[in-house]
Amino acid sequence: MGFISDALNRIQPSATIAISNKALAMQAEGQNVIGLAAGEPDFETPRNIKDAAIKAINDGKTRYTAVDGIPQLKQAVVDKFKRENGLTYKTSQVSVGTGGKQVLFNALLATVNPGDEVIVPAPYWVSYPDIVMLAGGTPVIVQCPAAKGFKLQAADLEKAITPKTKWLILNSPSNPTGAAYSHADMKAITDVLVKHPHVYLLTDDMYEHLVYDDFKFVTPAQVEPKLYDRTLTMNGVSKAYCMTGWRIGYAAGPEALIKAMGKLQSQSTSNPSSIAQWAAVEALNGPQDFIPAHNKIFKERRDLVVSMLNQAKGLKCATPEGAFYVYPSCEGTLGKTAPSGKVIKTDEDFVSELLAAEGVAAVHGAAFGTSPFFRISYATATTTLEDACQRIQRFCASLK
Repeated sequence: MGFISDALNRIQPSATIAISNKALAMQAEGQNVIGLAAGEPDFETPRNIKDAAIKAINDGKTRYTAVDGIPQLKQAVVDKFKRENGLTYKTSQVSVGTGGKQVLFNALLATVNPGDEVIVPAPYWVSYPDIVMLAGGTPVIVQCPAAKGFKLQAADLEKAITPKTKWLILNSPSNPTGAAYSHADMKAITDVLVKHPHVYLLTDDMYEHLVYDDFKFVTPAQVEPKLYDRTLTMNGVSKAYCMTGWRIGYAAGPEALIKAMGKLQSQSTSNPSSIAQWAAVEALNGPQDFIPAHNKIFKERRDLVVSMLNQAKGLKCATPEGAFYVYPSCEGTLGKTAPSGKVIKTDEDFVSELLAAEGVAAVHGAAFGTSPFFRISYATATTTLEDACQRIQRFCASLK
């Protein structure tokens, strides 16, 4: 279609959304489908947060707000970074967007010029390379092998940096692998960045609170204060606070960058929902005791899924440190024939045959830049996960 822009033609639709939509369509047709493709907690938004939103409506807080967030939410973000990460920001260094995705979008569109390079460790969240390409930049994909826990290695980062490098995007705990960087892991990365003052760091900490087995979360500017002036620390309320549909993400960083992001937002969406912002104030300032309670359940689900997938013929699944995903290898199934008669040549073949044969929707590893793997979200009821894993075991056993 000739009238579609070159910029739009550079990108693909989100693979995770496409697969979730396919699963929903099959369910609507009456098929018994278990969707494990979406990264969304199955817990309800906590009552105190819902009540804050209802109060905001009743109090008439339903009008336009400042473009990049109400002062009360910016202050709550400042307090959160101080309390939980030991980072000191002013409210003028905070930006609030319609979900974390808008914050990333604003940061990259406000800073990336044609020819600029952005280092993206793989496996990566599906949207990072596409946002970079939409901004006219070049994503430089650095593979983080399973043998290294799917984590970026200092030597590989060093090799990837060129005079054209503008940003490194780092996501810990990671979507899709659940891999999380310990203090020592993070220090190795920040040591490299200290030597390259032209490289900015965009850290996506969306899964900060979803960590298990006494893992201690750290964020880069906390590990290396020398990077404070060139780090954008991004987070949001969607995962830990079970507020995916409320669409609130936030970030703190250099004032000039925050101002540029606000300028862009003023010409795109303007302010995020006023009601969702007031709910987010309560999320950040209110009781946090439900988080460890949820994590206990997530950890049990993680252990169940890892154990059951490792019992499936041809699959290998590592135990992740955080988030609510596992990223098993399906290498042992390649070259085998599915019940449909199709030979499984790629991870995409594996997930499409799994969906057709057993009605389990997962996302193929190629969507995240690393094959032959697939991603499963275990943010769903434990009984559903058991059923899904039994179906996966049955599917793997049926391969000839």
